[in-house]
Amino acid sequence: MAMNFRRQRRPEEPEINLIPFIDVLLVVLIFLMLSTTYSRFTELQITLPVANAERARDRPHEIIVAVAADGRYAVNRKPVEGRSVELLAAELGAATAGSSDMVVIVSADAAAAHQSVINVMDAARRAGLPRLTFATQTNGGGEAR
Repeated sequence: MAMNFRRQRRPEEPEINLIPFIDVLLVVLIFLMLSTTYSRFTELQITLPVANAERARDRPHEIIVAVAADGRYAVNRKPVEGRSVELLAAELGAATAGSSDMVVIVSADAAAAHQSVINVMDAARRAGLPRLTFATQTNGGGEAR
């Protein structure tokens, strides 16, 4: 009896090679990452407004609060007795003269304690003055806001 050792040929199943597909997806992913990074940089190109340093200094809707390096306060060049938030809030309330659209300008010494500036902000809030800004100096020595 003869045995048939011949293999029967099955039709080969097609194989799907995923490596080129993954390569294409990685290239697309890298392209998208680079293009979104560049769009973020283009968002940040802004034109800043120009400040005019020759404006009038005495405007009626301003309250200037000076903070000395040792923590003393002055409201519109009038010294405040004591350093508490309540006294400063009372002085700010007296300086508003009933107007609530005043702007508080904090002119703090560079060596003033952070807590002293926070006290001015808290006193302005208590006095009902939500508009607050800080005075700085330019490198030339002139005051700018």
